Amino acid sequence: MSKLLWEQDFRNGSTDLSLWNIRLGNDLLDDDGNAIDPGWGNGERQFYTGDPGNLYIDESGLNLCARRETVEKDGRSFSYTSARLDTRDRFSFRYGKLVVRAKLPVGDGLWPAIWLLPQDKAYGEWPASGEIDMMEARGRLPRQVSGTLHYGKDWDHKVTDESSHQLENGTINEFRDYGLEWDAGSIRWLVDGHCFAERRLEPGVMPFDQPFYLVVNLAVGGWFDNVDIDESALPGVMTVSGICLYE
Repeated sequence: MSKLLWEQDFRNGSTDLSLWNIRLGNDLLDDDGNAIDPGWGNGERQFYTGDPGNLYIDESGLNLCARRETVEKDGRSFSYTSARLDTRDRFSFRYGKLVVRAKLPVGDGLWPAIWLLPQDKAYGEWPASGEIDMMEARGRLPRQVSGTLHYGKDWDHKVTDESSHQLENGTINEFRDYGLEWDAGSIRWLVDGHCFAERRLEPGVMPFDQPFYLVVNLAVGGWFDNVDIDESALPGVMTVSGICLYE
């Protein structure tokens, strides 16, 4: 049986988010906190906050809530708010089995994601040090989830290796176990224990031999599914009941 290395159970009533950074705003930042790209580099239209209306814990777990809400900031106006958290500089890992139990919102323009970014950028700036998208969903397609690797020596040579999975029963708007099995030889993506994709890792070509940290967010709009936002689907809630990392 796999050894449990780290666990977050958000259903136990604890509001301890000490291992998490709550990200704010609409700008992708460099390592010094300077804005380098609006829309978090993805054309996203939400303004992230840490307000109780966007980020809260209840008996179901940790909730990230996207709302129709106007925010005026530095001469810019945003029509939506939501939440984003990550464990950068607080918790990262290399290899293991990560399982996140989550329920995702349905609605055009909603983009929930669970993903990993490199802690140390050992091979340089994105995409050189890689990105592992453990789970992404398009709220417009409630029976589909995706898993993706991003890498390449620079923007002109970036590789996007995406696999999609159609749920046989039900939708993303039910609690499911999203899994990632990562070792020196391969990365595998799972839903409810079913492996729907595997990628062999190529040493010297792929950068997935370094520690990565965890990101959880709920975006509104963006290039992943560039469609009109269905405001009748708001507020939309992404709920994470628990996270487990096994050796």
